[in-house]
Amino acid sequence: MSAPRQVTLFVVAAQFLTRLPTPRVADFEPQWLPRSLRYFPLVGGVVGLANVAVWWIAIQWLPATVAVGLMLAASLLLTGAFHEDGFADACDGFGGGTTAARTLEIMKDSRIGAFGAMGIFMMLGLKWAAIVDLPAYSLPLLIVGAHVVSRWCALGLVWRLRYARADEGAKSLPFDAGLSGPEWLLAALLGAVLVAIVASITGLSRPEARALVAGVVAAAILAAGCAAYFRARIGGYTGDCLGATQQLAELAFLVVALAVLRSPPHAA
Repeated sequence: MSAPRQVTLFVVAAQFLTRLPTPRVADFEPQWLPRSLRYFPLVGGVVGLANVAVWWIAIQWLPATVAVGLMLAASLLLTGAFHEDGFADACDGFGGGTTAARTLEIMKDSRIGAFGAMGIFMMLGLKWAAIVDLPAYSLPLLIVGAHVVSRWCALGLVWRLRYARADEGAKSLPFDAGLSGPEWLLAALLGAVLVAIVASITGLSRPEARALVAGVVAAAILAAGCAAYFRARIGGYTGDCLGATQQLAELAFLVVALAVLRSPPHAA
């Protein structure tokens, strides 16, 4: 594809995942959305950079607890709580559904239930607590890394599973065209380039490198577990499953990275 078309696909990905102001896409073609999947981790990295910018401005005058809270609020605004909404719906569906059909029916309901409310409360609370305890020097790199890696992990479901719904008009139905292994690896490469740029700017210490690797491994294992669970329960994935996987992978990345950074230097 030509460079201008690649830029168009990146814009399409940004329009799907965020509420960031983007140029108008003329003569939109439906196949552009599945082709834009390769840019999802990169768009996630852009969201991560915006989060870091909010945190950096806030931390100049406010305590870390408040700065991180404002950063998370900005993230919700930038994405329209897109992934968090999917996570909440998945909590309701898998928490309340006893059959595949009933689970899919509950997830389709836009109203949030008890499982969704409890899940999103715990998710945001744990994420806030983990980020607050991150050393300030490592926060920019790990936040960007978490956003990139978690979206790449969610794409793994598109690569390995089939779409579980047959509803016309479902938002993630176009992804059923599939994502090839090489495209999934390309998505990883594009995201890794951004993470490498951030690391070169902030300076990559050995503890940060270990934390970054550990976070990637934790997020990948978590996503593989999600994929196995979703396949067993509903035979594939839905858009809500992708949002849930992204949120859980992001949390796993942050918690494990924090654990590595806090471990004694000479611990076995």
